[in-house]
Order: sequence, then structure tokens, then C-alpha cells
Amino acid sequence: MSSPESTSHGSGGYEKKDTSARGILIVALISLVIVVLSIVLTNELFIATREELVGEMVLKPESAALRDLRAREAATLFSYGVVDSVKGIYHIPIDRAMKLMAEEAYAQQPHQK
Repeated sequence: MSSPESTSHGSGGYEKKDTSARGILIVALISLVIVVLSIVLTNELFIATREELVGEMVLKPESAALRDLRAREAATLFSYGVVDSVKGIYHIPIDRAMKLMAEEAYAQQPHQK
């Protein structure tokens, strides 16, 4: 039978070898990197999920008022109509108006040969 004082660690009853400071530092740095990466990845996942939800709930559905507004805009932009018949003011489709303005600007420009 051996006494507690006669262990392989010596006669003091406790371990006499110091812990490795380098080992502790390496484990601490690896743990810190893992924690930081976890925080960054969790934040990115949160942002992506939030943007997806906002897109589905707010931006994707089209309201009836918006459809009506777009229909009125299209009717104004792509049709002929009378604005004021007394003053002789009419509206024409936007593509036709752009062509007329371009032709007028080209006609006013001095031509060189």
C-alpha cells in the first residue's frame, strides 16, 4: 500500500509542472475567432432574413391604388387627348413628343459638311 505522499508527482501532494501559457493563449485565440465568426454569421443571417421578409411583405404586393395610378399614367403617356380645346392645348404620346422635339432640335442646328 502506498501513502499519498509517495505519488509520482513528488512528495508535495500537488502537481509541480506549470501549465503552458502558449497553449492557453492558442486555445483562447481559437475560441475568440470562433465567437467572432459566429456573431458575424448570425448577423448576416439575420439581415438576409429581414430583407427577405420585407421584400415579401412590403415590396412584393401591389395595391389596387398603385395599379390604378399606373394605368392612369400609361393612359396619359401613351395616348392622344385634349387638355384645353379653347386654347388649343392637346397631349400626345410621349414617344411621339420626343421624336418631334428631336426633329425640331436637329432642324435648328447648323449643319456642317
